[in-house]
Amino acid sequence: MADHSLSAGLPNVSQALADLPDAFDVSLRQDDEASSLGSDSEMNGMAPYRQTDRYGFVGNSDLQNGPVQLPLELLRRRETKWLEMTSHWEKTMARRYRKVKLQCRKGIPSSFRARCWPLLCGGQAKMERNPGKYQELQEAPGDPQWVETITKDIHRQFPFHEMFLSPEGPGQQGLLQLLKAYTVYQPQEGYCQAQGPLAALLLIHMPPEQAFWCLVQICEHYLPGYYSPKMEALLLDSEVFVALLRRVCPKALKHLQKHGVGPLLYMTEWFLCLFARTLPFPTVLRVWDAFLSEGVKVLFRVGLLLVRLALGSSEKLRDCAGLVETLEKLRNIPAHLLQEDIFMAEVHEVPISDRDLERECQVQLAKMHKSRPEFQYNPQRRLSGAKAIFDAQQLEYTQNHKENPGSHSYSFHIPQIKVEPPPLSPKEKRKLDMAPKGEDQKKEKASKKPDTRGKTFHTTQQPIRRREKRLEPDIGEKKSSFYVETWF
Repeated sequence: MADHSLSAGLPNVSQALADLPDAFDVSLRQDDEASSLGSDSEMNGMAPYRQTDRYGFVGNSDLQNGPVQLPLELLRRRETKWLEMTSHWEKTMARRYRKVKLQCRKGIPSSFRARCWPLLCGGQAKMERNPGKYQELQEAPGDPQWVETITKDIHRQFPFHEMFLSPEGPGQQGLLQLLKAYTVYQPQEGYCQAQGPLAALLLIHMPPEQAFWCLVQICEHYLPGYYSPKMEALLLDSEVFVALLRRVCPKALKHLQKHGVGPLLYMTEWFLCLFARTLPFPTVLRVWDAFLSEGVKVLFRVGLLLVRLALGSSEKLRDCAGLVETLEKLRNIPAHLLQEDIFMAEVHEVPISDRDLERECQVQLAKMHKSRPEFQYNPQRRLSGAKAIFDAQQLEYTQNHKENPGSHSYSFHIPQIKVEPPPLSPKEKRKLDMAPKGEDQKKEKASKKPDTRGKTFHTTQQPIRRREKRLEPDIGEKKSSFYVETWF
C-alpha cells in the first residue's frame, strides 16, 4: 500500500492554509461583505438583553447544556493551590514542576488562566524583560499589506463571542493591533491566518500586552517554524503524525491511505489553530492548559485520539466510502465523546512520550533531508513545555548577568547550600597559632594523635564479611586503616 505522505499528498501547504476557513468552519461560509456578524441587532436584540453562557458566547449555545460545574469546595481548593504556586512561581517550577503538571492536567480554574498561562509559557518573564516593547510595536505603522489582510480576517475569530461582536469594539480592534504588532516584531514571518484564533483566544483571557508575549512564546518556542512562509515544521510533523498513527491506530491509517486522505487535509487546522476551531470551547481550554505545560506532545495525543474516535473501528468505517465521507467523519465526532473530562482523560492515556516524539522526529528528518535537500528546519529549536522554557530562560538570564553584571535581571537563582567546618575551639586556635609556619604536609601528618578522651564516635557498621577478613592479618601486613584506636 502506498504511503500517502505529505510530500505525495499535498505539496502546497500554503494553499491548504488558504482554504482553511472554508474547509473547516461551515458557519463562516457566508459572503464577507453581506455578513454583519458584528451587528448587535443579530445577536438576540440590544446589548443589555443579550444572553451569554459562562464563556461569553452569545445565544443559546450548546455549552449552556454542558456538564455541571465543579463543586464549589473543590474549585476553591484548586484555586488555593494555584494561588500558592503562582505566588512563588520560580521556586515551584524549579522544585515542584510535577505538581504543576498534575494540576494543569486537572484543569486550571477559569479565574486563574489569565495569571497561569503567561507564567507557564514564559510570556510574563518575556514581557518583564522588554518593558514598553509592545507599545513601541503597536505604534509602528506596519506593512500595509499585512494590515489589510489582518483586517479582512479579524471578524472570523469567534464571531459569536461578546468580545468580538462589533468591528469597532475593543475585541476586534485589539486583535488587529496585536497581530499587526507581531508582523512588526517578526517581519520575516509576517502574518499567518492560523494565528488569528490563537490571538483571539488569548485576548479573551488577558490584556493585549500579555496576550502578545504569549503568542510570541507559542510561535517561537512551542511551535517554531509552524507560521513561517515555508511551514517546514508542519511538513515534518505531518510525517511524524503518520508514523505515530501507524503505531496507535493502524486500521485508521490503512483507511486514510486507501482513500488518499493525506495528513495535511485534516491535521493542518488542528495543529496550526491548536484545536481552537475543532473542539468544544471548554475542551479547548483544557487542551491549552496541558499544551502550555507539556508542549507539542499534547497536540499529537489529541490528534491521534480524534482519528481513533472517528475511524478506529470497522463500524465507524462503514459509512466512509471515500475522501469526502472520511473528512466529514473526522469533523463530526459525537459531542458526548468530546466532553472535557472524558476526552482529556483519554488524551493523557495515549501512549506517546517526549522520547517517542523526539526519536520519530529524527527518523523522519533524515528521510526529509534525502527527499528534500533544501529542507532546513531543525526540530531542536522546539522546547518541550513549560519546564524546558523556564530552564532556558534561567540559563539565558544567568549568561546575560555574567556578561553585564550591572544589568537588572528578573531571574531566580536557586540558593546553594555551603557546608563549612565547625569553628575552632580556643585551645585549637592557640595550638594553630603556636605551630611553626612553613612545615611540610608530611610533618603535619606526623603530629600527635588527637585527644579523644571523653568524646563519642559514631561509625557506620561495616559488612561482616569485610570484618572477618581483616581479623587475622597476614604476618608482615600493615595494620588495616579500618580499625580506629581510641583511648578513654
